Order: sequence, then C-alpha cells, then structure tokens
Amino acid sequence: MAATNASEQVATIAEKIRAGKTSLGIEFGSTRIKAVLIDDEYKTIASGDYGWASHLEDGLWSYSKEEIWKGLQTAYASMANDVKTAYGETLTHIGHIGFSAMMHGYLAFDKDGELLVPFRTWQNTNTSEAHKKLSELFQYNIPERWSIAHLYQAVLNKEEHVGKVAYFTTLAGYVHWKLTGQKVLGVGDASGMFPIDPTTHDYETEFIEKFNALPEVAAQPWKLTDLLPKPLVAGTPAGELTAEGAKLLDPSGALQPGVVLAPPEGDAGTGMVATNSVRVRTGNVSAGTSIFAMVVLEHKLKALHPEVDLVTTPAGDLAGMSHANNFTSDLNAWVGLFGQFAKAIGNPVDAGTLYGTLFRAAIADDVDANCGGLLNYPFRSGEFLAGLPEGRPLFARSPEANMTLGNFMRAQLFSAFSPVKIGMDVMTKQEHVQIDSLVGHGGIFTTPKVAQKILAAAFNTPIKVMSTAAEGGAWGMAVLADYLWHTDEAHDNLADYLDGCVFKDAESTTEEPYAGDVVGFEDFFARFSKGLPIEHTAIESIDLEDK
Repeated sequence: MAATNASEQVATIAEKIRAGKTSLGIEFGSTRIKAVLIDDEYKTIASGDYGWASHLEDGLWSYSKEEIWKGLQTAYASMANDVKTAYGETLTHIGHIGFSAMMHGYLAFDKDGELLVPFRTWQNTNTSEAHKKLSELFQYNIPERWSIAHLYQAVLNKEEHVGKVAYFTTLAGYVHWKLTGQKVLGVGDASGMFPIDPTTHDYETEFIEKFNALPEVAAQPWKLTDLLPKPLVAGTPAGELTAEGAKLLDPSGALQPGVVLAPPEGDAGTGMVATNSVRVRTGNVSAGTSIFAMVVLEHKLKALHPEVDLVTTPAGDLAGMSHANNFTSDLNAWVGLFGQFAKAIGNPVDAGTLYGTLFRAAIADDVDANCGGLLNYPFRSGEFLAGLPEGRPLFARSPEANMTLGNFMRAQLFSAFSPVKIGMDVMTKQEHVQIDSLVGHGGIFTTPKVAQKILAAAFNTPIKVMSTAAEGGAWGMAVLADYLWHTDEAHDNLADYLDGCVFKDAESTTEEPYAGDVVGFEDFFARFSKGLPIEHTAIESIDLEDK
C-alpha cells in the first residue's frame, strides 16, 4: 500500500510538472546558488545547487561574470536532473520563475551592456566616505554596501569608468535583465540600491534631486534616474523568459521561452517571505554568511541611525534592518577544524553529526552562561556596525578563562550574533520599535533549539522557528513567483496570501529567553564591545592576504 501511495504521489507531481503548476526560485547566496522548484501547494519537489565563494580582485570582494552564469546553469541543471530522476519528466515548461540574490553591491554597465568593472559585492567597505556624505545629505542612513554608495564612491574617486555608466543594478537585477531584457527590480531589492518612498513604492524623488545637484555628480553625462532599474512590487509581472534567456538558463535547450517572471528580489525580501514576516510589527532574523535582523515598521524612525538600514518588504512597506557582514564564515572554519581532527584520529563524521554535536555542547548544563571568559571575533570581512574597515577573525581568552569545548562553542555562537545585536538594540531600546513576533531563518536553525535559545538570549525576545526554516531564500523566491497566480484573488495582498495560503498549516517551535542566558549574553557582549580595539590592532598587524 505504501508503495502504491508513493507511486501515486510521483504521478500527481509529474502531472503538475507537465501542466506547469510549478514555480521556480533561484537565489544567489554568498556561498551557494540554489534552485528550488515548488508545486502549487508550496512543497519543494526538486532542487539543485552550486557552491561558490567570493574572491579579492584588486582589493575588493567579487564574483566573476563567468562564474555567475556557470553557477546559474549548474544549479538549474541539477534541479532539472532532480525532476528527471524523481518524476521521469524533462523540464520544458515552468509556471513562473523568480531570481533573488545577495542585496546591494554594484554591477555597472555601459550603453552596449558591457560590464565596466568587476562586480563589487555587499562585503566591500571601501565606501565609507560616500556613506557619510550621502547619509548627511539625505538625513537618511545610506549604508556602505548600498549600490548608490558604490556609485558615489566611484565618482568621488574619479574612477575612469564612471562617465560611461548607462545602467547599474544588483546581482538579481543583472540576471533577470539578461534573461528577460527587462531593467526592473523588486522594490525590496531596489530599496538597497537607493531609498524608496513607502507611499509611492518608487525612489525618493527629493533625494534623487539632491544627489543630481552635487557638483561632482552634476558634472557627469548622466542623471541618476536614467541609470536605475524600475522598482516593482510583489505580484507584478516582470517580463517573460526570452529565447536567448531560456538558452542562457538551460543550455540543453529543453526549457521553452515565454515563462512569466516575478520581480527579482534581494535576500532580505525572500527571508521575510520564507518566515511569513511581511506584516507590520513582525520580524525575522536571516542567518547565513551574513546576518540581518529586520522588523516591519509602523512608522519612520524618529532619528538618523547609522546602525539601522531602512529597506522595504517585497510589497513596499518600510522595514528597519540591522545587517552584519559576518556570521558563519569563522564558525564554519572552526567546525571544519574539528572535522579534520575527527578524520585524523580515524573517526570521520558527517556534517550533520559534526555541527549538531558541537552546537549542542554550547547549551549543555556544564557551560558557563557568559562563555567562561572566552572571547571570539568572527570578522572575516569589514564590519560597519563594529567600526571595522577590514576583518581579522580572532579568538582570545584570559589566562584564567574556563577553556572547555562547551564554552568555546558558546563563544563562537555568541560572537556570531553579537554584531547584529548592535543595530537591533538601537531599534528596540532607542526607537522603542514594537515586535509581535520574531522568526529565525537559515541553516543554523536546523539543529533544534541551539541557535534559537542563543538568539532569544541575545535579543531578550521569544524566537520562533517554522517548519520551513531550512528552506531558505530560494524557496521564498519560488513563493514570490507563485504569488503571480494569486494577485487577482481574495488574497490580493502579500501578507494575506502568505497567511491564508502558504503558512496556513505551518508548524513552528518557539524558544522563550531564559533569564540566566540573557544575563550571560549581556556580560559576554560587554566584553566583546570592550575588546574591539584588539581587532583594530590585528588589522594593523596582520596582512589581509597573509598565508
């Protein structure tokens, strides 16, 4: 009977694939490009991925254009092969497609569509001067990684390519443009390029006028409005897959053109969707190579806070974000070291066992709440929130610190969440932003309870993790693509659609903050903040590319 039911399920899904009752989300993360195909019940039916990593090019973090397309094609082919293997179907048609990627950064093109300089990612912090001048000009925080900060810094630096810029966009916008011919962007991703007016869901015209009036900008042969992609709210058709685009996505030629695409979004937006956090007073913490905590705001903040980014949901509502460039890179390096040790003594373990064992040690009964005097700094790259122009991962301890495995792993996890706490404290303690629910999202939450308990301690608020927590941004983008089917129905706004369709039967677990953990985190955080001068000394003493 079980075999019969399984074969019936396979046949049902195969029919959905043939009928195009599917939606595909592909997200370009910092370490992985992932493709997720869902059916009309929001279940993942096939997936594929491609691992990659940023590299330093002329001192700036980048990914090559060639690897962008190789990674996209590999992830898609892996997903399509999954479809063939599991359901016996060659993927020739998809209901809707959507692309998302790391937000911000800088991809600038000339009038012929040629890339002018290597892709500059969100990790770069060389735009401090632009951040300060534009934030002061607008009285609105313009973070270092925003696209407009990159463009303005290039203007200030008198870079040779600036006068040739005819268009600039984000990574998701670039991929979407090449596959559809449309120079558009989801409003959430667009809000990381230039400030968005939440009432019009378009760029702030007053700020554009101020920017164009800057003498060094006025001297350029372009106006900013001519360079920016058009923002689109979720549920708006954003063009169709062209014949050239279909071939670029699927070089095998099986995929047919004509698929309607959703507006390309940023990873912040897909994180909000994947955690059902697009309503006012809801929030989420999306944790990966970088980490951001965001809350959908009831109103604009009262003051300018450099620690808080103001972006929008995919529906165009204002959200406050605390974004840290660094999260799991250092943690993964240490876990990898323990994995090498296990292999060296003849007992290799799989990644799930390795991470689970080490993470659980961090909340064991014998650990010290404050990590026993251990300190860790997870800064692989620069970190604006901590005032660091570059990163140097460091572990430090006093001679009398309690050096145990549990305390060491607890310090790793505490330090990973510490940078993002800086901006979150500004929102909750200075601006008194109210939060009804906060949802954890990302692979770190797949080990039950651990990261959830530590995040609850860091923010002193209950943390919910949903059954979809490990699905990630690619799944969230697939849901946004599916939303194109629903905009003319009763669920005509994104929040209602997510509540009434996607998450109506979703399971979740909630961890309340434990008083002892809260006190322990605050003690660790005070030592973490006090010890930041160590990082500045390390930057001066250790070469960035020393090996």
